[in-house]
Amino acid sequence: MPRTKPLLLLTVLSMLAVGCERGDHPSNIGKPAPQFTVSDGVQSADLSKLRGKTVVLNLWATWCAPCIEELPSLLQMQRENPNIAVVAISLDQDDATYRSFLSRHHVDLVTIRDESGRINTLYGTSQIPETYVIDRDGILRRKFVSAQNWTSPEITDYLKKLSAS
Repeated sequence: MPRTKPLLLLTVLSMLAVGCERGDHPSNIGKPAPQFTVSDGVQSADLSKLRGKTVVLNLWATWCAPCIEELPSLLQMQRENPNIAVVAISLDQDDATYRSFLSRHHVDLVTIRDESGRINTLYGTSQIPETYVIDRDGILRRKFVSAQNWTSPEITDYLKKLSAS
């Protein structure tokens, strides 16, 4: 039994260390954001063309409950801060379901369906929603994990300060 406790402790610590990359401060913060161009035939986005603007890159799907939970505040934040570029990349497989969702929920921000998950893989996203904040110089500044209130004073103040610098 005495040997079991150190082994168990080591296993738990290893699992926690691996899980840390999923936190708000992954190792790629402070580094250039992975560049991408993506199109779904209706919308497209080229991250390099957004240089000079703060970008909120939201990785989501219509079947993801936390994604749907944060959507109204993300839409409101975009309306109140038109100088911030919100780009939402959806993992949805079915185009008709995706388009119907956008229409029903009046989604009027740039959202592109990436059924291959190429952008999620590029950013190392394993669970959604995840959102990356990219500064005007194309540097990753922050990662948000899970649903957020995008209209909270903490987040809006952060984004405004980042956009002003």
